[in-house]
Amino acid sequence: MVGFLRAFAAASAVPAAAAAACALSSSSCSSPSPSGSKLRFHLPASFPSASASASSSPSTSARAPRSITPMAAATAATADPSAANKDTALPELTTEFMVDMKCEGCVKAVRNKLETLEGLKNIEVDLNNQVVRVLGSLPVKTMLDALQQTGRDARLIGQGNPNDFLVSAAVAEFKGPVIFGVVRLAQVNMELTRVEATFSGLSPGKHGWSINEFGDLTRGAESTGKVYNPPDHSSDKPLGDLGTLEAGENGEAHFSGSKEKLKVVDLIGRSIALYTTEDRSDSGIAAAVIARSAGVGENYKKLCTCDGVTIWESS
Repeated sequence: MVGFLRAFAAASAVPAAAAAACALSSSSCSSPSPSGSKLRFHLPASFPSASASASSSPSTSARAPRSITPMAAATAATADPSAANKDTALPELTTEFMVDMKCEGCVKAVRNKLETLEGLKNIEVDLNNQVVRVLGSLPVKTMLDALQQTGRDARLIGQGNPNDFLVSAAVAEFKGPVIFGVVRLAQVNMELTRVEATFSGLSPGKHGWSINEFGDLTRGAESTGKVYNPPDHSSDKPLGDLGTLEAGENGEAHFSGSKEKLKVVDLIGRSIALYTTEDRSDSGIAAAVIARSAGVGENYKKLCTCDGVTIWESS
């Protein structure tokens, strides 16, 4: 009889624990499958994907998940080169593109294509200035690819929050001869900056990268100083530490994420450096100076119309 009561109590604890988990969860909890083999919980979008945690051991999976900073979450989402083209949720910003549009048909084609993308809140198309302005949380690359799929030339010309910041965007360009790439930084608010990067020419594997103190490129990354860390930043990890990039077999690496406490205005004239090793123990393999980039509404000018060359055709 005692054994029966113990078995009954243990069996009763399972649905009770599941009910408690549902009550504590901020998301809705789906009911068990008819076979009763699994319970499925809908996690918030900011949590790692289920596939990322599937390999953890039973003893590990039972623990409460650690809080994950936006930068760490974005790194996890883009570290796998095979996931480079997947959309990564980012803080919302206004992004402007110059697009080769000649008529209302062009406007309709561009708008219809962008409306198929999830993560966009507002789309404005200015035919006279050939400008498309988008408010949303998608990476620049995703939106640019969509625009070019309409068969029209397109180029990013501005990003940021209109009228909110004196300097809202910056860019660092890596121009070879081996490593090519671009890093874009855009101020979301005073506590958060979006970081997007695309590189080619890297050796396959993981590479450290960081924002460094100086823009001195006389000896490449070696002369850019230490990792940028303002005096008021109280953390064991320097503010300019951008974590790890992982390049695929083709030498390409992509990153989309955000960084707390980083202010774009404080970064102009500094540099972004790439390293061979993940821990940045080497002298560095490439670096580029961070320069101010156009914010929203600051870059509508085309080149001289006397020769018919427009902004997206210039080098």
